[in-house]
Formats: sequence, structure tokens, C-alpha cells
Amino acid sequence: MNQINPMRGRIIVGLDPGSVIMGFGIIQEAETGNTVKLIEHGVLQLKKYKGHMLRMRHIYLHMIALLQKHAPDEVAVESVFYGTNVQSMLKLGRAQGVAIAAALACEIPVTEYAPRKVKQAVTGNGNASKEQVAMMVGHLLHIATPFAFLDASDALAIALCHSQQRLPITAKPYHLAQWLAAHPNGKVSSC
Repeated sequence: MNQINPMRGRIIVGLDPGSVIMGFGIIQEAETGNTVKLIEHGVLQLKKYKGHMLRMRHIYLHMIALLQKHAPDEVAVESVFYGTNVQSMLKLGRAQGVAIAAALACEIPVTEYAPRKVKQAVTGNGNASKEQVAMMVGHLLHIATPFAFLDASDALAIALCHSQQRLPITAKPYHLAQWLAAHPNGKVSSC
């Protein structure tokens, strides 16, 4: 787990929720807040898990492990877009809810962004394609190799969008490391 350093810039986890593939991206702002650096990005592939509820369990467990590993200050997640397939929207909403619940269980603030706002923040165009977003994210974070999954670049775009917002935090951030110190058994929930 990262050591909590109050002098460091914020660590932000961006999430592109999905019930088959969930993208995640973690960035850290410089102390001045003018630049960001890439910490990690990737995807959680859930297709191998049979059954929707089993996939939700793995999203939750993966999120908890990610939060324990990086001790982020904030989580940013893409809001569910409106589509014509109600079943797909329901599954996507559940996946998003499970990821949000994991962050909230660790008392990490969560902010939601519309896809159009994320594209606007990263590319300057709210109608940009996923490929254009990936190209700009790669440029901004100095990632030379193309993304194997656009879900990961979307997650990084969400984190970058959140970094640009400079939202004021009304309360002192409560870090996962503090929570774990107060709960030595390390369990997030009392299931």
C-alpha cells in the first residue's frame, strides 16, 4: 500500500464501468496541481465469470484491492449513458453502483461525470470519438503505446476530467490507510 503523504498531490482513480469489461485509470497530481502523472491503468475482464451476480462480486473485490493498493484521495466515475437496450443499461448501472459502493465503503469521495463532459475536458470536443480520446490521453500522460482496451483510456480520461475540475472538498479527506488502521481486521464490510 502507498504511504500516505499529506504533501503529495491528489491521487485520483477514474472508472469506466462495465459488466463485461471495466476500465480503470489512476493518476497523481503534482503538488502544484499543474501536471499529472500516470500511476496505473488497465481493465478488469469479467467475461470469464458466468452469471451477472458473480461479476458484481469480482468488481467489488477488484475495487477494494485497487483502493488498498493506491490509497486514492478521490474516485471519478462515468455516469451511465441512456441507451435503447434497457437490460444493458440495468447491468451497466449495477456495475457502476458496485464500484461506487466499494469506494464509499472506504469513505473515498466519488464524483460522477457525463461522457460528453469527459470528452470535452480531454479533447475540447464533447462529440470526440473513443479513438480521439485515447490519442489525447496518451499525449497528455506520455503513453507511447496504443491502448489495448479503450475502456482503460476512457477511465484515464475520466480521472483527467476530474483533475481539471478542482472541486473543493468540504471535509478533510479520509484515506483508506486511516480506515484500515481503525479496523485492524481489514474487512471493509461486515458480511
